Amino acid sequence: MNKSRISLAVFAALASSSVFAQQEQGNAKAKIETIEVTATKRAESIQDVPVSVTALDGEALESLGVDDFNDYVEFLPNVTFQGTGPGQNEIYIRGAATTQTNISVSSVQALQPSVALYLDEQPISMQGRNLDVYATDMERIEVLPGPQGTLFGASSQSGTVRLITKKPDHFGFSAGVDTDFSTTRGGENSNSVEAFFNFVVTDNLAVRVAAYNAKMGGWIDNIENRPGEGGYIGSAVVIDRISGGVLSDPENTPVVSPNNDRLVEDDFNDAIYSGARFGVSYIINDDWKLLVQHTQQTLETEGVFAYDPNLDGESSTNRFTPEDNDDEFGLTTWTLEGRLAKLDVVYTGGYLDRDIDSTIDYTGYTNGGLFSAYYVCNHYEAATPADERCLDPTKFYKEDTSTSRMTHELRINTDADNDWRVTAGIFYDEQDVDTVGLFNIANTELGFFTDLQRMLVGNEGINSDGGPFPSEISFVNDVSHGIDQIAVFGQLEYDLTETLTASVGARWYQIDDIYKGSTTTVDVSRRLRAFGTLDPAELTAVGLDPAAVQSAIDSGQLDVGLLDDDGVLTVDDTIFKFSLDWRASDDVLLFATYSEGFRPPVTNRVGGGLATNQSGAFEGFRIPVYSLTDTLDNYELGMKGDFLDGILRVNATAYYSEITDLQTSRFDPTNISFLVFTDNVGNAEITGLDADITWLATDNLIVDGAFSILDTELTDVNPELEGIALPVGAELPYSASFSGNLRAKYFYELENGLTGYVNGSISYTGDRLAGMNMDAFVVEDATQLIYGTGSGLPIEQEAAVFEGVTYADADGNTFRGGRYVQESYYIANVAFGITNDEWKAELYVDNVFDENAVLYIDTQQFTPKVVTNRPRTVGVRLSYDFF
Repeated sequence: MNKSRISLAVFAALASSSVFAQQEQGNAKAKIETIEVTATKRAESIQDVPVSVTALDGEALESLGVDDFNDYVEFLPNVTFQGTGPGQNEIYIRGAATTQTNISVSSVQALQPSVALYLDEQPISMQGRNLDVYATDMERIEVLPGPQGTLFGASSQSGTVRLITKKPDHFGFSAGVDTDFSTTRGGENSNSVEAFFNFVVTDNLAVRVAAYNAKMGGWIDNIENRPGEGGYIGSAVVIDRISGGVLSDPENTPVVSPNNDRLVEDDFNDAIYSGARFGVSYIINDDWKLLVQHTQQTLETEGVFAYDPNLDGESSTNRFTPEDNDDEFGLTTWTLEGRLAKLDVVYTGGYLDRDIDSTIDYTGYTNGGLFSAYYVCNHYEAATPADERCLDPTKFYKEDTSTSRMTHELRINTDADNDWRVTAGIFYDEQDVDTVGLFNIANTELGFFTDLQRMLVGNEGINSDGGPFPSEISFVNDVSHGIDQIAVFGQLEYDLTETLTASVGARWYQIDDIYKGSTTTVDVSRRLRAFGTLDPAELTAVGLDPAAVQSAIDSGQLDVGLLDDDGVLTVDDTIFKFSLDWRASDDVLLFATYSEGFRPPVTNRVGGGLATNQSGAFEGFRIPVYSLTDTLDNYELGMKGDFLDGILRVNATAYYSEITDLQTSRFDPTNISFLVFTDNVGNAEITGLDADITWLATDNLIVDGAFSILDTELTDVNPELEGIALPVGAELPYSASFSGNLRAKYFYELENGLTGYVNGSISYTGDRLAGMNMDAFVVEDATQLIYGTGSGLPIEQEAAVFEGVTYADADGNTFRGGRYVQESYYIANVAFGITNDEWKAELYVDNVFDENAVLYIDTQQFTPKVVTNRPRTVGVRLSYDFF
């Protein structure tokens, strides 16, 4: 929207700004131009900001076809994700990745994000479920790699992503509309409509409205389950060995295979984004102005965005419960800016209200849960061993989650022309996540489960009436999780000379983690209060041995020092940032930075409990009451430079990071607990190089390149995780040692005032290892038994023995330790278009060579599922702007 022929030059995929070929007045020579960013909470030219930052402006986003979360990261080599579909993703930057809780309980028990996601001034991060904001009417997207904690707080441990919307314009009326229609190979058609209107009501009042509706057709087929042909057979051997050997003769115990005939459907993974944004800008006087915006969005998805590698093809799955995810949010933000004497003052705040309703197929729990035999087999009821059998394992999970977040920030900036400059402020953040999760796990044909009528154990902090719940529900999570934060921050810059500037920043914070609620087995509120008070009577009441708990605390095995008498976890600290930048010339900036980032601890529902399996590596193991804060110390050297009279831009940053007490999510229902918990795996080091290059080859051709080189290593492992988690020296998950992209755009003049262009791009992502656990050989062995065939996915062996199980494989051999390899891939796109100052028509082909990318291997339901990209897609985009 609002494009000109000039602005249709190619945009950098990971350039430090959106760039375009601009003719200098009175001179035919073109040069690269930059945009302003607010990465330091001041508006500055991106080439003058002495921090690593990348930005794509609105023109770049449209040229790249960026719409949703996956599009955000496709051309950002140092940004990766772990996730299972729209609205269900976690972002990682510069290799600081770990294993996040699976989507079914991420609202209940998950790590806080390590990357902060912002919409304008409002943080919108959420564990495992970052807001998937549709990218309509965007001013730019800024990516700030490395710790940004001094200015952006807790979740910006390894970086910050900021989505900056277009604001009401006081210069007059404008409007525009974009349409897109496309067809995907082997899938459904997709279409979208976007529009914006900007109008000036009075000289001081402007209004902007943007609206959109986008239907993204599916391409994954839910095919008929055919046992013996790669489909789900089921295995009593698997059920028996994870349930403690309770079946009499598992190798000959009959199993009932699940049936999905009524759910067979082609292209069943649809996604629909619909929403609107309203903005009002009011100029109060020459010194003060007010901006109020409201964004409302609904995201509806059906099906899954992963295929089963045990089935033929790369677009087939077997699902036995209808899956859907409805995700709606409303976000209201306000910003008051003004001038008091010589200070620029900004007060900004926001209120986010989000509702999530999901249904998830949970059949895979049969193949990993400690009580699997109890839930699906009749061995307790069978008259003789010969009568034992395992019934239909079909299961589901239903989630109803409401979240809210209120933030306030007041900050001041001194005059940017001073030789010393200060940014300082105070920040308050109040988050609440209220969730009720219903698990249908047991087969109701068994006598134990014909009419369960489960009740919650406790009632403090719950969101339901406590039960009884529907008769088919085996287990319930009902928790309220509050995170309250207050912080004071500041940054001082001082010009030592005309070309040398030093800066120091600091942030003091205090975070209260308030975890209340109950499950049908654990009174979470009372349990945490018992650990806060260490009252023997209360510890006994929640099923714990007071003497054993005290012994574990005295030995250092358990830490409860951060809990108060009400079970509220409180942590406070101060983090710092130091930098030095040198303007070597008018076109070259060099900088060195030390910065610190952190991720707050997470309270566990079943902390302090002994592992159910007290043999081997699990002997004496107790679940942590909470995971400890993990910290990231970062050192980097960077350069930003324009060369060859402004036609070549090179920005590069080399960095070294140390992570202490790296957090991870653990789900080991066979050996420890059937509830997910968080833990600290150990320490890690990351060394890397980010670079982007923009070259204006001719007045009509721009070439961009960007790449990331990473070397990640786990340097220390928690003794209780040795042989289970990665070994010392192993790579961190989900990040490739090399990834990069290359883009080019050529544009040319046509008759009648038209401009034509050709745009091409290719991106490459190298091999990545999946997860923090070395359980791939165990998962693969189970897959072979359950489906009668393996997944065919490669596994990298990392240990001779995997200590995470106490049983042997199907051949009686000890399991080795290893992880699945998410193999490398490349994706190429091309587009052809014509435009004038008002309209544009474009024919595009995304994923030209129909590459099937392994974006993420999900093993959290105990057999692998492969999240993949959209196949080759051919489409047409049309747009028209009114001025």
